[in-house]
Amino acid sequence: MSIFERNPALRWAVPAVTAVALVGGGSAIRGVQAIADAGLPARTAAQLLVDVQQANLDGLSGTVVQRSDLGLPDLPIAGAAGGTGSSDLTSLVSGSHTMRIWFAGPDKARMALLGTLGESDVIRNGQDVWVWASKGKTATHYVLPAHDAEDKSATGKSGTSPDQSAVPTPTDLPTSPQDAAEKALAAITPSTEVTTSGTATVAGRSAYELVLKPKEATSLVAQVRVAIDGTEHVPLRVQVFAKSVADPVFEVAFSAVDFSRPDAAQFAFNPPPGTTVVEGKAMAGPGATDPTVNAPQPGSAGMPTVIGKGWGSVLVAKLPVPDASAATSGSTSATNDKTIAQLMKFATLLPKVSGSWGSGHLMAGTAFSALLTDDGRIVVGAVTPEGLYAALAAS
Repeated sequence: MSIFERNPALRWAVPAVTAVALVGGGSAIRGVQAIADAGLPARTAAQLLVDVQQANLDGLSGTVVQRSDLGLPDLPIAGAAGGTGSSDLTSLVSGSHTMRIWFAGPDKARMALLGTLGESDVIRNGQDVWVWASKGKTATHYVLPAHDAEDKSATGKSGTSPDQSAVPTPTDLPTSPQDAAEKALAAITPSTEVTTSGTATVAGRSAYELVLKPKEATSLVAQVRVAIDGTEHVPLRVQVFAKSVADPVFEVAFSAVDFSRPDAAQFAFNPPPGTTVVEGKAMAGPGATDPTVNAPQPGSAGMPTVIGKGWGSVLVAKLPVPDASAATSGSTSATNDKTIAQLMKFATLLPKVSGSWGSGHLMAGTAFSALLTDDGRIVVGAVTPEGLYAALAAS
């Protein structure tokens, strides 16, 4: 069992890689030796993947810098707030941001997004998860469900960490090098070329560089470079390069890192005076949903589907129809309806496209394409527009 299966909290607060997707799978892993400079012994790409799988991380803290330039236009919709220097969790989709992270085991992790006027934190301590925003003086508390002994015996996995699907996530963009590496390495397929590219220095530490190059013709990603610590074997930096630009369109990296176990006090959250505390909806277990949200149920026609595999995969989802009767209420459903209505209004400003699949409006970024069809489907992928059209034709 890999470090990331033993410690699922690494997915959202500390560097992590899903090692199951790293080894095997028919990937084109060249037997190229990493250059033995910076005092590191030579390692092949395959050896580096095994190193990551077998890493044993007891604790970590550090400062992470994330930079995003995905070619996104300004989105005048609810929730698309902030920007460079913002402490709003929704601002991570663009600009440059600084975060502090702490990890002390599978059930103790914390991420703090630092802004010029405050900070936002996501804190996991046992079954308790807190989401705190200093600017708005608000804190939301969630309680995660515990896995029982029967679940443990059924899966055969060590540890009884609460299900991570219940953890609130501010954005799909990675907030640590390991989270970014997990997403990139999970895309390894037989059409991925995996090589090494010597060594690098990240956060003052010597690291190997692993290079992933998609072979899919429709992929907008030219390569992903993962810097892996030479002694601890965890990712220190991930850079994503698009085919259309020379500089990274996305980068997340440690600027400082310490592999000692943080003090338990880092995970004990006490709301500051004047903070409004809200109890989040209790999650009954994997797949549980908020009853106030009109979300599609598993197996229903409204559930999102993924067309294709690896770098060429495309997400196709049906947008729910806004409920006009709930527009003036303060419910979560009303907020979602407002966001959807604003998104559809914004889409009309984008270029109009059409094909055998129908018609809609296209937003093309440097590393992704998104399409909102006139019949209410949203199609997104790190592929060319032609890749989106092909996915629609196949759906």
